[in-house]
Amino acid sequence: MKEPAKVLPMKPAAARRKRKKGPSGEEALKGRLAELEQKLAGMEEGRDREGLLVTLARVLDAGARGVSWASLARLQRAAYFAWHSEETDDFGADRRFAETLEPLIEFLYAVWWRVETSGVEQVPAEGPGLIVTNHSGVLPYDGVMVQLAVRHEHPAKRVCRMLALDMFALLPVLAPALSKSGSVRANPANAERLLRRGDLVGVFPEGVKGVGKRFKDRYKLARFGRGGFIRIALRTGSPIIPCAVVGAEEIHPVFAKADWVGRPFGLPYFPITPTFPLLGPLGVIPLPTKWSIDFGDPVDLSEYGPEAASDPILVNRLSQQVRDTVQGMIDSRVARRRSIWFG
Repeated sequence: MKEPAKVLPMKPAAARRKRKKGPSGEEALKGRLAELEQKLAGMEEGRDREGLLVTLARVLDAGARGVSWASLARLQRAAYFAWHSEETDDFGADRRFAETLEPLIEFLYAVWWRVETSGVEQVPAEGPGLIVTNHSGVLPYDGVMVQLAVRHEHPAKRVCRMLALDMFALLPVLAPALSKSGSVRANPANAERLLRRGDLVGVFPEGVKGVGKRFKDRYKLARFGRGGFIRIALRTGSPIIPCAVVGAEEIHPVFAKADWVGRPFGLPYFPITPTFPLLGPLGVIPLPTKWSIDFGDPVDLSEYGPEAASDPILVNRLSQQVRDTVQGMIDSRVARRRSIWFG
């Protein structure tokens, strides 16, 4: 005899598993297309950010048929951003560009000129400060070496923004290189702006007269202009740090000048040295002299107040005092030096 069939009770409606309603075919297609567009955009963005070697390999792999304006533009972009940042600061300083040049600058500092520093701890560890130093060497190597000395030798590893002369800040090749490596065009507005935000600034009060002096006038400071750096220090309440660079006067010994050659190119002078223009481009290579960079005690001008900047007699007196201090530091170092090649 067969057993009666069992009747299973139905579960309550609240306990039933609800089936989720899936997207319609049209919605699924739209979602898939959106995903593909995102992936494609990511691939294009990644291709734009590819390195120089990868981009060059793609162009070569494509061959003549694959060469197009778009591929050449990508190659040019990769070549540029291989040693440039996509963003710079307010004055054009480029961190990646500076890092690219750093091995060369450090070679000049540590090997070629064997720079010796003293008194770098006199530079304030924080806050504004105005480094006042002598200028020489035809090209602005001394400013770059002062920057590196402060960044490498100072306990706080401070960054010094050097004020570049107009003759350097306007040259086609040198100007962008200086601005991207951290230098700023020399004018009172730029200097005050940097100091008011707490930066360390370097200035060459001699101007063109210093960097273009003849070899017979080496280590004799020219006039410090009209005391503009004193006015800047007074208005911003910044201490002045005297600095003396010895060794740069001999890297390009200027025996004569042909100013009529330089004027058409916007240069205030055209130097003639034992190697330039005789050796052509090789004459631009600086001689491997021994350098020293000395920093003196800071000069505090806060007791005079900002209103003292409008007193020409006081400004000239303070300017002459700073000049005498720097000249004394130079004379002391030169007197102790036994050789321009070994110090």
